[in-house]
Amino acid sequence: MEPRIHQLHQPMPLPKVNKQQTSDTGSISFKDVLADATQVKLSKHAGERLQQRNIVISQAQWDRLSEKMQEAKKKGITDSLVLLPEAALLVSTKNNTVITAMNRNEASSKIFSNINGTILMDE
Repeated sequence: MEPRIHQLHQPMPLPKVNKQQTSDTGSISFKDVLADATQVKLSKHAGERLQQRNIVISQAQWDRLSEKMQEAKKKGITDSLVLLPEAALLVSTKNNTVITAMNRNEASSKIFSNINGTILMDE
């Protein structure tokens, strides 16, 4: 009887990985990789909504949002509504991305689904 599982004679090629390099040392530091991984990104859609609705978010608010998203992620929250004084954002903590944005007044008449957490940043 012939075995049903045959051994491969050629190994499967590994996917190519793009390595980032700096000009100083020839490699990127773990600290830089970690900073990139925790930095909040904007989806194309969210960027367009921020522009269309003239929503301005300060650097301090972005920094605080990043911290709060990391806290939410540690608590198992994957998709969250973030309420700022002037805006409401839907974010994915899985990939640190703002999915969409709207004015706070506009958000008061909406129903949000498929979220499992809310981050209040009324300061």
